[in-house]
Amino acid sequence: MKLYPLNVGNFKLDGGAMFGVVPKVLWNKTNPADQNNRIDIASRCLLIEDGKRLILIDTGMGTKQSDRFFSYYHRWGNYSMDSALAAHGFCRDDVTDVFLTHLHFDHCGGCVQWNSDKTGYEIAFKNATFWSNKDHWEWATKPNKRERASFLTENIMPLETSGQLKHVSIPDVDILHDSSLGFDVFFANGHTDKQMIPMISYKGETICFMADLLPTVGHLSVPFVMGYDTRPLLTLDEKDRFLKLAADKNYFLLLEHDAHNELITVKHTEKGVRLNAVHSFNNLF
Repeated sequence: MKLYPLNVGNFKLDGGAMFGVVPKVLWNKTNPADQNNRIDIASRCLLIEDGKRLILIDTGMGTKQSDRFFSYYHRWGNYSMDSALAAHGFCRDDVTDVFLTHLHFDHCGGCVQWNSDKTGYEIAFKNATFWSNKDHWEWATKPNKRERASFLTENIMPLETSGQLKHVSIPDVDILHDSSLGFDVFFANGHTDKQMIPMISYKGETICFMADLLPTVGHLSVPFVMGYDTRPLLTLDEKDRFLKLAADKNYFLLLEHDAHNELITVKHTEKGVRLNAVHSFNNLF
């Protein structure tokens, strides 16, 4: 097995929205804002090469939305899915599976693209099976008013109509081993219903793809919860439990949205779980 973190695009989001009720004087220390109060955000995906399978975790926001849409998110840098895959000798058609932590547009938008003459949409990974779970799919396709702007029909429904969509099973406990994919999943419900956090055994270590349970290093303090979370009190509990487990077992946490810190470990302190070290994936593995 080989793992490849992929930066497929950077953008910016409002710092206040990213940190909810936490005062700017606190979060600005770790995530400095620009003159428009926006902070740097990454779209970092993870590619797993395992035998004949090439599994991609999340796809970023893609490129099919309008210029007006993208103007809200101020994309920056010269990153793309195609160049990120090509850097490791792959292309979209090589991907056999796309695992989606959840269906917010910045995590699944890259699954679907315009067709050649822009008259309709097509699947961006034509040979891939797309993995969600039934509870989250139901949540996303019948969205609440708070999340409706994040669950875009053009990102979601083509997956179902393509016939390439499958769902992982959900047990009564929040960690499972899905034999079809080969890694454990932690289900987190505070950000959105049944978000899936992959936990991958790799070279004797556990790599956790943190999605929106821990977007950036600046969110390590348990009360630092995004304004986007639908159940912030539940996020408090889930993040607290997960970070304690990560500190106990020395998990490596791969940060999907931190533009400046790729991989971290955490430790127990008198103030709770805090940063232990920042790592470069390629230098470490």
